[in-house]
Amino acid sequence: MESLWAPWRIAYIEVAREPGCFLCQKPAQGDDEQALILHRGRYNFMILNLFPYNPGHLLVAPYQHTADLNDLGRDEAQEHFEMVKKALELLKETMGPEGFNIGLNLGGVGGAGVTEHLHTHIVPRWQGDTNFMPVLCDTKVIPEALVDTYRKLKARLT
Repeated sequence: MESLWAPWRIAYIEVAREPGCFLCQKPAQGDDEQALILHRGRYNFMILNLFPYNPGHLLVAPYQHTADLNDLGRDEAQEHFEMVKKALELLKETMGPEGFNIGLNLGGVGGAGVTEHLHTHIVPRWQGDTNFMPVLCDTKVIPEALVDTYRKLKARLT
């Protein structure tokens, strides 16, 4: 069995958690750039992951606070999937990845770091995007600031 070694994720694990759900709080902030919200739909929104696995790592989340995919109505679920497709096209046009990881981690044992509010991860991937830094230096290199990634992606959407 192989192990996934991701020591850079310790920053996410050790960060002090503010009370409440960030996927409910971010859309209510009012400043989409500060909240890293790229796009808003009627039922869902697209946001940059504050602790990305790779540059351009996006989340699509419903406004509805639920952990259960079956709680989404037909229109909410359809818009959610359409927004995932929109995120793929946005990343392809803007960042040129060679592949993607897309998924929902439901429940703690399913790998969800945020268990109470479902969300879909869209992670752009490039050949060789894992290098020696995580293995030798316990450091993940994200070669672009989140705000720069946000502005690049947002400019393509508008």
